[in-house]
Amino acid sequence: MKAKKHPRPCSIADALAVLGEKYSLLVLREAFLGVWRFDAIARNTGAPRDILAARLRHLVDGGVLEKVRYNERPERFEYRPTAAGWELEPVLHILRSWGDRHLADRPPMVMEHSCGAALEPVVICGACGKDASRKNLTPHVTAHGWTTAGSMAD
Repeated sequence: MKAKKHPRPCSIADALAVLGEKYSLLVLREAFLGVWRFDAIARNTGAPRDILAARLRHLVDGGVLEKVRYNERPERFEYRPTAAGWELEPVLHILRSWGDRHLADRPPMVMEHSCGAALEPVVICGACGKDASRKNLTPHVTAHGWTTAGSMAD
């Protein structure tokens, strides 16, 4: 009998366990635009109500959104980003930029920076301020039993 294969330990996989579904990212898009109420989120994402309710619950449980009551009778809630949720905003800017370049004839929305230019998101090193790309990054695997090529047990 073969030993069970274990996937590479990975923070991307862990993040996708919380965020890796279309409507989860669209909910975040709406939250970052200030759309926090269920009916408006449902309308703007096109998500079926049952799926949206499940995604909102999952994002709250994952610490990305918080449920804030805005009405007592009937009880109604808004779904606002937590501090961890707001940290995901640059991820959506990069996804939007990629989609604009590769999938859209014309960007459906432009984010304007306070300098007046359209936002062109880039990833930079927080220590030196230089760009971070595959040309100047070196992976150092810290998960026991793993290398960049895979598991040492294989």
